[in-house]
Amino acid sequence: MKIEGDYQRDGAVCVRGAFSPEEIDLARDAIEANLVSLSPLAQRASATDDGAFVEDFCSWQRIPEMERFIRSSPAAAIAGELMGSQAVRLYHDHVLVREPGTRQRTPWHQDLPYYNVEGRQNVSMWIPVDPVSSESTLELVAESHRGPWYMPRTFLDEQAKWFAEGSLAELPDIGADPDAYPVLSWGLEPGDAVCFNMLTLHGASGTTDARRRVLSLRFLGDDMVHAPRDWVTSPPFPGLEEALPSGAPMDHPLFPVLWERM
Repeated sequence: MKIEGDYQRDGAVCVRGAFSPEEIDLARDAIEANLVSLSPLAQRASATDDGAFVEDFCSWQRIPEMERFIRSSPAAAIAGELMGSQAVRLYHDHVLVREPGTRQRTPWHQDLPYYNVEGRQNVSMWIPVDPVSSESTLELVAESHRGPWYMPRTFLDEQAKWFAEGSLAELPDIGADPDAYPVLSWGLEPGDAVCFNMLTLHGASGTTDARRRVLSLRFLGDDMVHAPRDWVTSPPFPGLEEALPSGAPMDHPLFPVLWERM
């Protein structure tokens, strides 16, 4: 296992050889099982005249292969070491499958503004089970995890469904100033993973000539707390505000502890 980059400095690293071939086989089986049995949260993230880009969320409790990978692989331990946490909870799983011919770009965005949690100790882990070329890989803006928050919008029609218009800064033009917004990216092989902070700006090219299946896992560290919203978050956790007050640790069966520092 080799880590390329500095997580605390850049808000993103590439972990080479994070998972064994057997673990990647299990992750691949989990993705395929999820595609066969999509949840009500599943959605198409590409235009209707484009290749299929399918997403689904929060399937670990109903897909046995997903739960086995999450619990038995070193993913949570890697996340704990990167964020310097004493314990690691699962937040949610996220399957992303781009079929060949998909042109829809994943726009620049941060994950945290879509969520119902707040804090600094967190990791989004992007785990491809297919080779990912440098042209179609994830792109991330170094040091953008330091803030500010940018306005979250729907990917296809750019609606502000979460925060009111004008309440957050609009996204800058990343490509216009590469010195101010240095972009990190890595070509990847199965077994590699990109780990990034939930506030790190990221996106991906719309060019996909080969199938790209990714299991993305989100992990919570010691300082992450519940932040109930007045709107439906992505993904939603209905009724959670009745169990966890605002500012409470995420101590709930939906978010099991997967790793603790010895």
